[in-house]
Amino acid sequence: MKKYRSRILDALLSKRLQAKGAVLIEGPKWCGKTTTAEQIAREKIMLARADVKESFKRLLEIDSEEALSGATPLLIDEWQTVPKLWDAVRYAVDQRGEMGQFILTGSAVPDKEAEAEREHSGVGRFAWVIMRPMTLFESGESNGTVSLGHLFSAPEKILEKNQLNLRDLAFLICRGGWPMSVGLDEEIALQQAFDYYDAVTKEDISKVDGVKRTSARVQRLMRAYSRHQGTQASIATLRDDLKNNDNESMDANTINSYLDSLRKIFVVEDMPAWNPNLRSKTAIRTADTRYFVDPSIATAALGLGPADLMNDLNTTGLLFETLCMRDLRVFAEALNGNVYHYRDKSGLECDAVVHLRNGQYGLIEIKLGGESLINDGAKSLNALAAQIDTTRMKSPSFKMILTATGDYAYRRPEDGIYVVPIGCLRE
Repeated sequence: MKKYRSRILDALLSKRLQAKGAVLIEGPKWCGKTTTAEQIAREKIMLARADVKESFKRLLEIDSEEALSGATPLLIDEWQTVPKLWDAVRYAVDQRGEMGQFILTGSAVPDKEAEAEREHSGVGRFAWVIMRPMTLFESGESNGTVSLGHLFSAPEKILEKNQLNLRDLAFLICRGGWPMSVGLDEEIALQQAFDYYDAVTKEDISKVDGVKRTSARVQRLMRAYSRHQGTQASIATLRDDLKNNDNESMDANTINSYLDSLRKIFVVEDMPAWNPNLRSKTAIRTADTRYFVDPSIATAALGLGPADLMNDLNTTGLLFETLCMRDLRVFAEALNGNVYHYRDKSGLECDAVVHLRNGQYGLIEIKLGGESLINDGAKSLNALAAQIDTTRMKSPSFKMILTATGDYAYRRPEDGIYVVPIGCLRE
């Protein structure tokens, strides 16, 4: 079976290794971290194997230099399962004084205390990379004719053909960006997300910190979370959703605990708020927007397939937004940027703001398509752009409506807003 991997991460990993002694790749299980790292690593230590882990732990205790003596870059997979490994790698990086020594991969983060210490001790020695499920461009569904990076130069004209329709997108939302699902027959491909969901709710949620959590309660919470994709639903809102849709409720502390564990294993990846300089004194909502790392997690939690999405376009719209956020985050990281959302008390919103390290940013609204929805998105983008105080920050480099449908990617002549189907977008 052909192995699909993140070619965007390939390039990013290579750059990071040239700049730091070690690179840490984190992200959800099954997203291809190990496969990507193996393309560059000269040797590897696979700690997911119990016999390898125990042997390595003993050697690390006796002689850490010998334990880490493999050809570089040395890949150490599931590094977080050996707590003393971080300090050993950090010391080796300091002693050797060379770039590109280690690649660490992991599908869970340590507890908060260990995480704080790790970030403090890793500064200057480690580069952090988040890997997510594959974008439509990486899996071959997007033709990649429109570059997000190129839009920052505000091209006067784009006109590119889109090949995906709404039925295609319904399938791709449910299939997700899991490398093992790409290229498989449709029924088998769709099963991968359900298998991932089962693994998370029945095993991974408890393995992350050793706290036993009831699978049924995790499933109920993930169903509630699925129904609030793309919203700023509070813990109280999630609790009310559980009361209305399930027989058993959960208190706020339990919900917080479960969500924290889902974040540690990269199932949940909420989006922070963007805080621009505005002309008005409108209060900006700062709560994070709720997202899974991949839309297929939501469809699996809700038991939905492509036909269900075609019969419920409201749900399709919410989950299409989750798919777009996955792809935008991957593209933004490749461009040295981050993705945020904007909401204010007046109701003005922007689904995504891609903000680069150099201060450039683009405003993006996400719509299924159709002239009416595109016009609504354009009104929101223009209204927000008019509120930005350009004496205190740059004007937006571009405004874009990212759609599911549409025959072409093009630039609107009346306001310069780009309308780009996701089936055309790349980094």
